[in-house]
Amino acid sequence: MTELMNTPFAVIAEEHPYAMDYFRSVGVTVTDTEMTPREVIDALNPEDLEDKGFSREQISSHFIEFLKQAAMLRSTAERSVHSVTILGGRDKSGEPENFELTLKPGDIVCIVGTTGSGKSRLLADIECFAQKDTPTERTVLVNGKILDGEDRFKLENKLVAQLSQNMNFVVDMSVGDFIAMHAASRMIPDIESTVTAVIACANELAGETFSPETALTQLSGGQSRALMIADTAMLSSSPIVLIDEIENAGVDRKKALELLVKEEKIVLMSTHDPILALMGNRRLAIHNGGVKRIIETDEEELKGLKVLQEVDAKLMRLRTMLRAGEKISLDMKKFFEI
Repeated sequence: MTELMNTPFAVIAEEHPYAMDYFRSVGVTVTDTEMTPREVIDALNPEDLEDKGFSREQISSHFIEFLKQAAMLRSTAERSVHSVTILGGRDKSGEPENFELTLKPGDIVCIVGTTGSGKSRLLADIECFAQKDTPTERTVLVNGKILDGEDRFKLENKLVAQLSQNMNFVVDMSVGDFIAMHAASRMIPDIESTVTAVIACANELAGETFSPETALTQLSGGQSRALMIADTAMLSSSPIVLIDEIENAGVDRKKALELLVKEEKIVLMSTHDPILALMGNRRLAIHNGGVKRIIETDEEELKGLKVLQEVDAKLMRLRTMLRAGEKISLDMKKFFEI
């Protein structure tokens, strides 16, 4: 990319639209796009350089590195996951699972089973794109192929975003600064409006709202989970989202799943909640460490889901009344009639 140092900004911008952002970040305004980066840097006087704390050589090398990082992010954003396929392995007794499941963007798959049955193990197999090298001997394919080591284990720009049961922040910064930092790392052009949109979305999911000025460490567990769901859906490049028991997070479950599906994520979620289990396109029933049954959600179950959601809405009303300090004095039997 060093040849770009002698290329006019007008030409560079065709492939690298964020090129001038680097110069703005170091306090240099490019007014003539026919100038080259080399010409702009050479035009800086010694006082300017001393004020900015950089030498000409440092500005040049940092600019090239900036373009390399931007190109890498763009390449990551452009990659696509058309499918994820899980090939069955063995349960804890060594019995074969005998299943093959292919998921597409927009799919929601719920994983159900008793505590200790192996739900988290299945999520872990997907997270590491297992290649018969985990206790279950499962294999996970992306677009029908086994991932190479670089894509499988790299720490940056991962294909998988994972939301665990317990999410607590320890970093000392505000919610707004946190989202702005993530947006900047993703080369989002309008950071301010992005921060506003992500926080507004998180507040729709959370039971109690928070502001951009709220410290991350002051967020409740539910607020933290709501923020990370909104961040994952709207800013993360990861096309696969793994969620471990969202029902205990104090967030609007229906809105959370709708948001992730809208953003074309492949969602796998372990749950004990019957409402969440029926919201998925399919659910995997786990027993003794193995997938024992794959169930397609049919019309009859969707009718049952509607009834469960009506009951859940009534329970939410009761929770809201209790939280507001109101007294519950009503005919409970009549209240729950469907």
